[in-house]
Amino acid sequence: MEIKLPDGSVRRYEGSVTPGQIAKDISEGLWRNSAGALVNGQLWDLERPIDYDCELKIVKLDDPEAVEIYRHTMSHIMAQAVMRIYGEENVKLGIGPTIENGFYYDFDIANAKIAEEDLEKIEEEMKKIIKEDLKIERFELPKDEAIELMKKKNQPYKVELIEEIPDEKVSFYRQGEFVDLCRGPHLPSTGKVKHFKLLSVSGAYWRGNEKNPMLQRIYGTAFSKKDELESYLKMLEEAKKRDHRKLGPQLELFFINTDVAAGMPIFLPYGMTILKELMELSRKLHKKYGYKEVGTPLIMHEKLWRQSGHWDHYKNNMYFTEKEEVTYAVKPMNCPGHILIYKNRPISYKDLPIRLFEFGRVHRYERGGVLHGLLRVRTFTQDDAHIFCREDQIVEEVTNVVRFINELYSVFGFTYRATLSTMPEDHMGDEATWEKATVALRNALEETGVPFVVAEGEGAFYGPKIDFHVRDVIGREWQCATIQLDFQMPERFNITYKDADGMEKRPVMIHRALYGSIERFFGILIEHFAGAFPTWLAPVQVVVLPVSEKYVEYARNLYQELDKNGIRVELDDRNETLGYRIRENQLKKVPYMIIVGEKEKETGKISLRTREGKDLHDIELKDFVERVKHEIFVKSSTLSF
Repeated sequence: MEIKLPDGSVRRYEGSVTPGQIAKDISEGLWRNSAGALVNGQLWDLERPIDYDCELKIVKLDDPEAVEIYRHTMSHIMAQAVMRIYGEENVKLGIGPTIENGFYYDFDIANAKIAEEDLEKIEEEMKKIIKEDLKIERFELPKDEAIELMKKKNQPYKVELIEEIPDEKVSFYRQGEFVDLCRGPHLPSTGKVKHFKLLSVSGAYWRGNEKNPMLQRIYGTAFSKKDELESYLKMLEEAKKRDHRKLGPQLELFFINTDVAAGMPIFLPYGMTILKELMELSRKLHKKYGYKEVGTPLIMHEKLWRQSGHWDHYKNNMYFTEKEEVTYAVKPMNCPGHILIYKNRPISYKDLPIRLFEFGRVHRYERGGVLHGLLRVRTFTQDDAHIFCREDQIVEEVTNVVRFINELYSVFGFTYRATLSTMPEDHMGDEATWEKATVALRNALEETGVPFVVAEGEGAFYGPKIDFHVRDVIGREWQCATIQLDFQMPERFNITYKDADGMEKRPVMIHRALYGSIERFFGILIEHFAGAFPTWLAPVQVVVLPVSEKYVEYARNLYQELDKNGIRVELDDRNETLGYRIRENQLKKVPYMIIVGEKEKETGKISLRTREGKDLHDIELKDFVERVKHEIFVKSSTLSF
């Protein structure tokens, strides 16, 4: 048997061999630092035998591939600890997968509700299991024996999962007294990784279905190094301070009334000011890049959605209404409406590309349990556009969209990474068409030099896509912009253009959004800036604070001058102490406060207090006005005197 290693060397073995044995053959240090292996690209247990020729890479604990292995192992350690604490006979196990930045496990515990304060005792039991350094062993059973084992252990959720497994054999993992259904892989023992933290507990319906039992879900995280864990926990603390669900109402930007409009944000005047600024920026750039703004109905006949394919592939996420025995759908997407605009008149090859843009309000049903402030809602506004073009224009058009994204995101200081998502299992159209579309997107990414990774099977049901994940100031990633290439809807709606040879040809349709959901982008910005928006975005850019009542008239004159110059200004002459009003406006994160007293009235100059607490004196009003206007114009967040 031949094992090919990443350096090109080949090792030959008689009979089966484990990755652990191979690692030990290479070096004792590599073996001690190993988490698992990649066998022909598949994650593999360190002690699971291999009995065929393959390519193999030993996965070390600090390799990116090891994250899946040690976090999955940690979820099993947590489940074992929960069963020890609450009694094996009382705990029914759900699922315990890894997720981005951590893991979770779902539990059905008889007569016990886990609270946040209980996480500490679960952690202590996990530490004991880690110290015991229990060997983790993989074994397989025939499907019927696997079902009997789980029935014997009174694990009905596991029985349900096994019954749906198509394979004849089912894999399990054992560590000490704990046995769990799992495909793995796992670390060779429980003592291999020690740096973890349990984060929170919440409710979760079994398999995400509201008709199923509510389970208790414990979230945790784990890292191979202590400093990585500490860094992540510090980031979480910072994220809590920046939580837009807290800052939004506090800064009077938005609120959500869950009683009458769950998942549907209500925007207050300050919030609308910011949204309008975002829209104005978007409109200017859309004009620059050759788009025409349009508007389409919020509600349209069901036959449109049947024709588009949404009825078959997206119906469960749509809202419907009926009138005069006709069913209408509240639009979840804007694309069919834009196709109607395209079909409204004959199109020549000379007209292409056609770029249609809309701030389209859409509604999509989301389960109550996944709603999350502005980041996961049931209604939102997309800066949605559709480009109709010839096949030979695809690369150029996608390249232009990427340039547009670069210009837009640079305003906010965002960097990003891209993913190319390919054909999902539930898709429209044939594989050859999908391959042609995927190659076109890949070529466009390579043309622009944008680094990307491939996300297999994660495309939209009508075409492959590029997603752009922006990184915020504390290092978190958010998926925002998307470019989707669609050969299917032009076919379904039979849209054509007349080519130079007089023949009817089928255009290609590019779906794209840059903010994505404007509401979601707003939520990201709240957290990115911690509510302290750069001056051009701040709902109140300057507040004028008279020291006492006798300076109110002069303060009003300053207010009027700033207002006349297009600066968003407020006069705060409330019957409160100056210190109280300064603190209040600092909490509102107003960029600049003008303090008006006797000296300012006599000299005609102003004194400034920034939201960071810096004091500036003897500034000419006209200089301040010009500099603020310049700061707004260039969309900068720094102003120096």
